[in-house]
Amino acid sequence: VARTASRPLAAGDISTFQSLVFLGGQLSLALCVLLCLNYYSIILGAASLSLVVTYPLMKRITYWPQLVLGLTFNWGALLGWSAIRGSCEWSVCLPLYFAGVMWTLVYDTIYAHQDKRDDIMIGVKSTALQFKEDTKRWLSGFSLAMLLSLCMAGMNCNQTFPYYSAVAAVGAHLAHQIYTLDIDKPEDCWKKFASNRTVGILLFIGIALGNL
Repeated sequence: VARTASRPLAAGDISTFQSLVFLGGQLSLALCVLLCLNYYSIILGAASLSLVVTYPLMKRITYWPQLVLGLTFNWGALLGWSAIRGSCEWSVCLPLYFAGVMWTLVYDTIYAHQDKRDDIMIGVKSTALQFKEDTKRWLSGFSLAMLLSLCMAGMNCNQTFPYYSAVAAVGAHLAHQIYTLDIDKPEDCWKKFASNRTVGILLFIGIALGNL
């Protein structure tokens, strides 16, 4: 698409072979990290490979590639816990994982609205094309599900007041983000997408202070 035409592979700055060599290097380093973990985490990490491999194809198959991205991108919610404990506490990890998936649906749907005209022309799919003018309603539902899941995860691992304060701040941030979003202005979609780093920072601070 027009927005990504200057990226190295699309612009022809690197060859397909060079990109595959680079990918092989990244995967090799990732494997070295994974093999440093306990056996449970190695198996759990390897289980994500099917999602990693299939996600890039999803835009050709379904209007919900953002859901598959969420399932893939948030695997760390499971792996991080198991790397420390040697197993998963599912009452905490699953709500946290689900919250991450919902969050991904929010920010990546906003991101996808930047490219919707090009996506229609080249025949790929996205939640932005699926939701159209109902996007804000869907994003609100995803955000509510995210917040409830974060609260559930917090209750199941005995989080404290700073954590719930951070979740409330995240909710306020998402509400403002969705309310002011203009899905027909790519520059505003990018601004709102990028502002999700604040969501991550708020939640991280809340977890850290909650544990302290």
